[in-house]
Formats: sequence, C-alpha cells, structure tokens
Amino acid sequence: MHEPSYTDEVANLDSPFRDSLDAAFRHSIDHLENLDSRPVAATASLETLRNRIRKPLADDGIAPQQVIAELANDVAGGIIGSAGGRYFAGVIGGSLPAALAADWLASAWDQNAVLYATGPAAAIVEEAVGGWLKEIFGIPAAAGFALVTGCQMAHVTCLAAARHAILAKRGWDVEQRGLFGAPPIRILSGQDRHGSTARAIRLLGLGLDQIVDLPTDAEGRLRTDALEQALASGPDMPTIVLTQAGEINTGAYDPFETIVTIARQYAAWVHVDGAIGLWAAASPRYAHLASGAGQADSWATDGHKWLNVPYDCGYAFVAHAGAQRASMAHRAPYLIHDANARDQMDWTPEWSRRARAFPTYAALRQLGRKGLAGLVERCCKHAHSLVTRIGDLPGAEVLWEPTINQGLVRFLDPRPGATDPDHDRRTDKVIEAICATGEAVFGGTTWRGRRAMRVSVCNWQTSDEDVERVVQAVAGVLAASVAGFEMSH
Repeated sequence: MHEPSYTDEVANLDSPFRDSLDAAFRHSIDHLENLDSRPVAATASLETLRNRIRKPLADDGIAPQQVIAELANDVAGGIIGSAGGRYFAGVIGGSLPAALAADWLASAWDQNAVLYATGPAAAIVEEAVGGWLKEIFGIPAAAGFALVTGCQMAHVTCLAAARHAILAKRGWDVEQRGLFGAPPIRILSGQDRHGSTARAIRLLGLGLDQIVDLPTDAEGRLRTDALEQALASGPDMPTIVLTQAGEINTGAYDPFETIVTIARQYAAWVHVDGAIGLWAAASPRYAHLASGAGQADSWATDGHKWLNVPYDCGYAFVAHAGAQRASMAHRAPYLIHDANARDQMDWTPEWSRRARAFPTYAALRQLGRKGLAGLVERCCKHAHSLVTRIGDLPGAEVLWEPTINQGLVRFLDPRPGATDPDHDRRTDKVIEAICATGEAVFGGTTWRGRRAMRVSVCNWQTSDEDVERVVQAVAGVLAASVAGFEMSH
C-alpha cells in the first residue's frame, strides 16, 4: 500500500503559489536548456516589445499563472542570451545552478536582510560569505564588508568610509556637519578609470572637479612616478587614490605594492576597483596580478560577474571597519538591534535589502576553492583563444591580447588608403553583423582613440565548442563582407 509522502500532501494543498511557480519553473527551464539553439541577441524590435508589453492596466486582475504565461509570451525575442556561454559584450556572468536555485529560495523566503532580527539565517549566511570572500581576496580578516547591488554601490560604500576617515583625522564630522566648509578631498586616479567611480564621487558630494587624472602606461596602469609627483605637490592634502584590478578594456592591473607604499608616506587612502580582476586572487595561476592589493584601504568587486551569481550582487570591503560602520550605521527606537549578531544595516547604505548572500553562499559551496580557480582560468583561456583566433582572420587584428578575460580586436577596411575613421566604421559594422548572426553578442569600445570589439568572457558555461562556433561565425561574416566589397567594386 502506498504511504502518503510529503510531496503527495503538498500536491493536495490548495496553494495560491503552486500553479504560478510551476509555470515559472517550466519557462525558466525552457529558456536555460535552449540557450544553445536560440539567438544570443534579442530578435524582437523595440516597437514589437512595446506593443506587446505596454497593455492598458485592467480594472480586474487575472489568475497568477496566466500572468506568468502571458509575460513569458510577451517578452519572447527580447531576452538576451547572456545566461549562456556565447555572450561576450560585457562583463556579465551567468548563474551557477546552485546560485540560481538559492536565489529562488531567497525570493520565496523573502527576508529583509537589514537586521539579524528580521532574518537571523540571512545575517549569519552573510557573515560566512564575508569571511570566505576576504580569505579568497587576501583582505584582512578584521576588515568590514557589505553585500550591495553591484560595484557601483560598493564604490559608494567604500568611498563613504574613506570620506569619514580622512575628514575625521582633521577633526571634521562629515556625517553630522556635511561637506559645507569641510576640507576638500583630492582624488588621484589613472586616466583609464571606470565611470562607476566617478558616479560614486558625484553621489557622495566630493565633486568631479576634485579628480586629478594621472597618466597611465601603455597597458593602462597608473604610473607610479606620476602618482608620487602628484602626492608630493600637496603632501598635506586629504587624498584618495583610485586604483584598478582589471581595467575594463585590457584587464590591466595597477602596481599595488608600489602604489600603497607611496600612498602611506602621505597618509592617502587607497581604494581598489576590482569589479572584474580582484577574482584573479582566487587562481594560483593569476594571483600574482593582484599582488599587493590586499594592503589597500578598501576594495570593491562584483559577484554577478566572475562568481556567476544572479543579478544583482556586489561586495564592498573596508580595512578600517570602524570608519565603514561610522559612515553607515543608524539607530531608531523601533529597530531591534542584537548585541551579539552582525546587523547588516550598520555596514551598507541599503535599508530594505534582498538576502543576496544566499546565492553567493551557494555558489561558493558549489565551486569550492578549486572550482572557483578553474572558473577564472577557463574564462581567461577562452578569452585568449577568441581574441587571438579572431585576430588572425583576414581583415582583423589584435589590439590587446588578454591579460585575463578581457581583450580587443579591430576590423580593417579593405579599401586602399583606408584611414583610421574608415577602420572605426568597419569595426562597428562587423560587430553589428556578428550579433545579427545570432551566434554571439559582442560590444564595441574606444581604446586609445580607436574603435575595437571588446571580448569579455565571464560565463561558467563558455566552452571550447562555443569558442569554435563563434570563431567560425566571425570568419563567415568577414568572408561575406569581403565578397560583397569585391562585387561592389
């Protein structure tokens, strides 16, 4: 005789969630398991998507499973295949199976991860995640940390702590008094910095005019002689030095050990933008690139890039935990603070927070240290293969051979006497044609004044077969375009 199981009992419940969640599961599996056979680029036009999605809001609602079915139908052709292994247009990872499943659980559990009291398990999982990540990156165990929406808010968190610490040394309480009348903070940065640091500086009221862009070398690394000269020109000025672990176009790393040594002489705060490249520390093969980064004062990186957890997830770390807490913490009579547990709102600018530590916890446990190192190394290998093999095709050239998982390729106009602007236009047209094949998605960038196709490999699913498939697709696009040029002439 069949004994009723837990599954049988659940199936017999009149649940308001089951039908819609079953529908979401079916659509999710259909999407994930068919990524290889569908175009990577979106195929629906702007007009089509607007006509389908922007319906009049009805007076009466409809069944939740119908909402899900219609939503999946209406967005068809407008979902980019960035979850799969052939999306290279930006530093966008996919989702590891355990991370995606944990993200679903995070939604179902629906914890407000702001206090231990509002989500005890979420708070402790976040503690565990923070400890693991600091070990992986070589960051001091006593450093403060925060899980935020992405590297943008990680910069805000870190630089708010920097602002507090630098001004506190000069007797200025910026949280109480604001910036009106405060000593100005000088910000020294290589000229190839990422725009997210500039936005953080704007949000914190530090002002773009306070940024001094210093020259970089041929690889995009901050020149230490220029840094030392700039610091010496105002030795007593409150200063933040912005550095990079993995420049967005080339993956270049600033020389951290030398930078930190110089900065310490002038009591300057060193911040590391490691959105991509801080993860090199997880790999024995690439860890040397980030050597010395662990001596900085603050670090920002992403989980939804190389760790392959679902959007959105970023990590902020601050060596001076007291400064981070002083810049973020808040108290109110209705809040239930725990004397022994870590309350997340003391460390992050967010109040209402998704429990995004669950997917990170699951991803790190699925991978382990060896799996994480392997993920980093595979992406670097595939990026190198794509850049060098595409660059060897007729009509293409390598502009930057990857240091890690970022590289640049340029496409040349075949006409005699073609100029750099001609090559720029040709590059953009070839990128567009590659994306139109559906075989891959790449993006363009301008580096050292020249247009290029940026190759960014950040997905755990990218394989040797994907690389072969994409190289052949690019070869076909180039051959067809050359044939078309010859026919027209």
